[in-house]
Amino acid sequence: MTVAERYRRVIEWFQSAMPVAETELHYENPFQLLVAVILSAQCTDKRVNIVTPALFNAFPTPQAMAAATAGEIFPYISSVSFPNNKTRSLLGMARRLVEEYGGEVPDDMDSLLSLPGVGRKTANVILSVVYNRAAMAVDTHVFRVSERLGLTTRSRNPLTTEKALMRHIPAEIVPKAHHWLILHGRYVCKARKPLCDECGLKDVCRHYVKESSNG
Repeated sequence: MTVAERYRRVIEWFQSAMPVAETELHYENPFQLLVAVILSAQCTDKRVNIVTPALFNAFPTPQAMAAATAGEIFPYISSVSFPNNKTRSLLGMARRLVEEYGGEVPDDMDSLLSLPGVGRKTANVILSVVYNRAAMAVDTHVFRVSERLGLTTRSRNPLTTEKALMRHIPAEIVPKAHHWLILHGRYVCKARKPLCDECGLKDVCRHYVKESSNG
């Protein structure tokens, strides 16, 4: 099977099996999504969705968060991973938004990367989800699923995976494809015990074929 054939088969299956694929983070505007994505680093979306309602109620705008102190923000996010670092990131991000971008979440990679707490993955999420750009955010799920399925081969890092996926996935479906891979990794192609028997892609999955032949 060629790389092009593998991508075509995978895309066709996802289009049929998962016609609707969206972020599981709860948000009502770009600022809230940016906050939620920063909080989601090495933390589950479920946990983030538990803490954000009270956080958003207390700090509904970048201006409100920028005017706060770290001591005021921290209690709202103390149950997420790395709360001290994320408190500093949220405060710095909000202040930068107010000072440099008029309180608006920017729509380009360089500006997003200038915000404290925002790396390439987070920036790609914002570009994809908020602005519907052809941007592929690579988290641990996307990295793992892409390698197992054979969409990438011995990918060295998330950027390598991102570039490979962007070469082969049509631009107009990249935003949805990002969620296909995340959700598949979260619920089926799990890190420790992938549910291969439940997977509709096992016939083209490089990992499954290899494991089956070894077994």
